[in-house]
Amino acid sequence: MKETPPGPRHDHGGQDHDAKVLRLRGEASEFEKFDPPPRRRRRRGIRAVPLRVILPNLVTLLALCMGLTAIRFAIEGQFETAVVAVIAAAILDGLDGRIARALRGTSRFGAELDSLADFVAFGVAPALILYFWGLHEIKSFGWFAALVFAIAAALRLARFNVMIDDPDRPPWQAHFFTGMPAPAGAIVGLLPLYLNLSILAVPNVRALVPFEIAYVLTVAFLMASRIPHFSGKRIGRVPREYVIAVLFGIAACLLLLAIFTMEMLIGLTLVYLATIPFAIRRFNAYAAADAAGQTNAAAAGALPIAQARK
Repeated sequence: MKETPPGPRHDHGGQDHDAKVLRLRGEASEFEKFDPPPRRRRRRGIRAVPLRVILPNLVTLLALCMGLTAIRFAIEGQFETAVVAVIAAAILDGLDGRIARALRGTSRFGAELDSLADFVAFGVAPALILYFWGLHEIKSFGWFAALVFAIAAALRLARFNVMIDDPDRPPWQAHFFTGMPAPAGAIVGLLPLYLNLSILAVPNVRALVPFEIAYVLTVAFLMASRIPHFSGKRIGRVPREYVIAVLFGIAACLLLLAIFTMEMLIGLTLVYLATIPFAIRRFNAYAAADAAGQTNAAAAGALPIAQARK
């Protein structure tokens, strides 16, 4: 009897070998066309955040903590300590931006965090301090003034965030703030409290509360308005011949602020309020010069066109 030749055998080892050869050639075997290999899951790596980005955000969080601490001391009736906490928050707020720019650690996250911290430290905290201190004597109007102050701070911060992304803003406007900055508004708005806690000892009586409410509403209007204020962000270099004088002046101010805190805050508040008319005048001068320059540029561009038409 003849032996029948064996049928085709399923050699899986040979198929694997052929598939490897085709894969090396850049081709797909017929088995892989119907049964493709499972895709490997791509693991997302955790990107490390550099310390130069974390450090400014830590300073911003410290400012936020100072604002919340000021609210706590105001609830406990320790208004002088609450004022010191707001001043510390303002100092930290001035440092976080400079640290971020110096370390090249600016980020969109840091800008948003800074706005939220500013709203709590310079909008909510001063409003509650003023209300717990004296505005509660006229409950409805006092709370209304506190609400308006906090809302004005929120609007001021929102407008500031929008104006940062404005590409058509002239470079000279960087010397000015549009509206009173929130940290300055917080320090200036607490003036009635300084007058009571200083050597002047202005009494905290119900008869003066309407004037205090009117003052708080005025400061809120300055924050929400478009009235220009001087900006100190461009102050970065001091002429060599004035270095000693500047160092002496800063040291003297810090010592006086530590010893006569409320009296110095009164003086600084009045000086800041006195600079507003000068800021308006300087802003209008820059705007007039800018408008004149644009007019001259338009006239110079139109002259060749007119000559070409002739």
